[in-house]
Amino acid sequence: MMKKYTKALAATVFVASLAPLAVSAGEVSLSGEGSVRYTPDSARLQFTASAEHNLPERASDRLSETMEQWRKAIQGIRDQLVDYSDANVNLYTRSLPVQERGQQPERMAVASQTVSFSIDNLELLNPLLEQAHKAGLQYHLSEHQFFHSDEERLQRQALARAIEDARSRCAFVAEQLGKTCGEVKTININGGHRPMPMMMAEARAASDTVSSIAPREIQASVNATFNLD
Repeated sequence: MMKKYTKALAATVFVASLAPLAVSAGEVSLSGEGSVRYTPDSARLQFTASAEHNLPERASDRLSETMEQWRKAIQGIRDQLVDYSDANVNLYTRSLPVQERGQQPERMAVASQTVSFSIDNLELLNPLLEQAHKAGLQYHLSEHQFFHSDEERLQRQALARAIEDARSRCAFVAEQLGKTCGEVKTININGGHRPMPMMMAEARAASDTVSSIAPREIQASVNATFNLD
C-alpha cells in the first residue's frame, strides 16, 4: 500500500512541475521557456576632455591641445571606431569656493569636449582606455555600454527554444492522456529579458584593465494553447 502511495505522489509532483498548465476537453494551455547565453563583443564608449582657466580663450587653447594629443594617439585605429564624434564642445564658467566670508568668488572658464564612438572589436578596449588616460580624458565604464553585435538573432533563438519547449511539454501531456499534440490555437509571446552582468574589472586608470566581460543571458517565454487530437 505504501509503495503504491509513493508512486502516486511522485507522479503528482512531476506533473505539478509543468505548471502553469491547464487541460480542458480537446485542448491544453501551458508555458514554454528558452534562453541563450552569450558574451558581449562590442561596446559604446564616451570620454570627456576638459580644461579650465580664468581666461576663456586660454581654457579653449588647453582643450585644443588635449584633443590634438588624443587624435594623434588614435590615428592608427581611427577607421575602426564606429560613429565617431568629437564635435560637441561646451564653454561655461564656474565659481570657486570662497575662503573667507564676504569674499567675492573667483570665476573660472571651463571648456569641455565629448568624444563618443562604438567598437566591434573588444581587443581595442584597453589600448583606447590607456590612450584616454594619457591624454587626460575622463571616462567611466558600466555594464550598459557592452552589447552583442547581433542581439536580435540571439533573441529570436531564445524565442525559438521557448516555443519548442512549449510544444515538447504539450507532447508529454498529450501522451499521458492518450492523445497527440495538435495545432496551436493561441500563443502569447513575452519579451526577452537580459540580466545586467558585472564586469570582472572596471578601468579607471592606466594600470586598470578590463580582463573579461561576464556572460549574459537572453530569456524568452511563451504561453500557448494547443489542440489535443
